[in-house]
Formats: sequence, C-alpha cells, structure tokens
Amino acid sequence: MSRSAPVRVLVVDDSAVVRSILSSQLDEVPGIEVVGTAPDPYVARDKIVSLDPDVITLDIEMPRMDGITFLRKLMQYRPTRVVIVSSLTPAGGELALEAMDAGAIDAVSKPGPAYTVGDMVDELAEKLIAAASARLERRVSKVATPATRLSLTRTTNKVVAIGGSTGGTVALQEVLQALPYDSPGVVAVLHMPEHFTAAYARRLNEQCTIEVREARDGDAVVRGRALIAPGNKHMVLTRSGASYRVLVKDGPPVNRHRPSVDVLFKSVARFAGRNAVGVLLTGMGADGAAGLKAMRDAGAHTIAQDEATSVVFGMPKEAIRAGAAERVLAIGHIAAGALELVANEGAGS
Repeated sequence: MSRSAPVRVLVVDDSAVVRSILSSQLDEVPGIEVVGTAPDPYVARDKIVSLDPDVITLDIEMPRMDGITFLRKLMQYRPTRVVIVSSLTPAGGELALEAMDAGAIDAVSKPGPAYTVGDMVDELAEKLIAAASARLERRVSKVATPATRLSLTRTTNKVVAIGGSTGGTVALQEVLQALPYDSPGVVAVLHMPEHFTAAYARRLNEQCTIEVREARDGDAVVRGRALIAPGNKHMVLTRSGASYRVLVKDGPPVNRHRPSVDVLFKSVARFAGRNAVGVLLTGMGADGAAGLKAMRDAGAHTIAQDEATSVVFGMPKEAIRAGAAERVLAIGHIAAGALELVANEGAGS
C-alpha cells in the first residue's frame, strides 16, 4: 500500500461521544481518513470485513465482548493493525502490555476527567500513521483462550461479593449501611429462606445510602447497588464485555444450601478475578471457604470477619484455615477495608 494514500481508520468504542469526537478530529488530520465506526466488537467484525480498514482504534471496556478478547480473535483469524485507545492503558501499564502481547501495535491512554478525548488526538494520529506501515502476522495467543480466561486483568468496574449465614443478616446490614452512594456494585448471598430475602432487601434499601434489592435474573451489577440472592435460588456473576450481571437459577443445594456462597464466589473468581473483593461474614459450617479461596487464587482481595465480632465463627474460620482470607477484620471495619482494597489496583496477594 502506497503511503501517499490516506490511512483508512475504523473507530471502535462503545461511547457515542468518543466515536464522534475521534471521527471528526481524526478526519481533520492530513493523511487520515475515518471510514467508519463501531460500538462493539460484533459490529466491528462486520465492518472490518466490508471496509477493510488499514488500522482500527479499539477500546477495551465494551459491551458483549471486551477489547482484549476481540483482539485475540481478530489476530488469529484476520490479522489487522490495531491501536488500543482506553483509559485502562497508561504507558507501560499491565493491560497495555497484555494488548501488545495479543497483537496490538500500540496503545494510547484516554485522558483523565480534567481533559477531553480531543487532547490526545495528535498523539493518536501519529501512532495510527505509524501503525499503518507495521508488519502484520497471524497471532495465536500463548495465554489461555477466551473460553477459559473469562476475567479481564483489570476493569474500571469492580465487584464486592459478600456471603454469610448465622448472624449474617445483621452483619451484612452493618456493612451495607457503611457504604457510600457511589460504592462498587455488591452481590450478596445469605442463607435465608424463600420470601424472606425480598422483605429483608426492602428493609435494607430504606436504611442504606446505596440501593438494595432482591436480585432478578439478568440484573446489572453497577455502582451504588447491592443485589441479594433470592431464597431457594442460586445466584452467579457473569460478564458481558466489561460489564457484570447476575443470573438467578435453580440447581441442587451446594454445601446443603441454596443459595450457596460457594456458588456465587466461584463465579466471581471466574468472571471478575482481580476486579473483585470477597467478604465472608459470620456463619455456621464451611460454605464460602472454598469459593473465597478460588477468588484469592484468581487475584481478588479477600476479607474474613474476625472471631470476636462473629455470631458463629464457622465459615470465616474455615476460610482463614484454608488460606483464603487476605485480611481478618472486625465487622465495623469491613466496609472501609473493602473500599480500600477496591481502590488498590494491585492483585490480591
């Protein structure tokens, strides 16, 4: 391809505002022509085939499929020059390196709130023009495939997963009441019978700054909302792109419980990984210990309630014994501890 021809660019970003700004401002740069935009990888796939762009800009946090997963698929089946444009990719950052390993040619970080997307267009334009001449090769990723690696290394969406049993209704109430209105999304399982959870959630909703409700199948896990598993139903976390939702489902009891804390925690380990904090509260038995260990092994930060403030120290004790608890905290310190760990972008140790 002659470099006297303009570099044909496809902009892929779930934000209509970002797509509009990038398209209009890149189009004004000599040597660049924006040939199309796409709001998610599925639309991008079709436009790559129909438009055959020289380079695409690719966001990481998108609905339906995250950018890293799409990049791996793209480089395996239709190698394309890609420049990542994301708030998650500061220079030298872990996700930027992961994107390069997956086949991206370069990465640009979206500016912080004090700036606009347009402020980085000059830098992006230079990288797009350079990328257009880069050598392409089919890339088969050496890391686990998307079928088994389901959690992004890091997202801006965080999840706090909480489990408890005997004494857990009061303990969960204390934790949720201490959370600010913009706290990360919460998913919680307590060993409560059918019909009780709806009334319990309504009462908490009146007492808490955040929204609290009994979970419905497909509910989004968003900032300022806590979802409590319905009695007699399991609840699991799932991910669409970089967004999280819950599924409410039937199934056999696990550890003699439905809902089971282990069922929730293991799904959080699988789909959220290090983007989560796990909290195991007071309760009888061992439900949640294995799940909390799975979360910690997946990079999540983890907390167990201490013996002094637990009504029954069974569940936290088993988690601590299994090496699942990164921290052991009194109930009055758990909310602050969880928020501190959420703010810490490193993996759980």
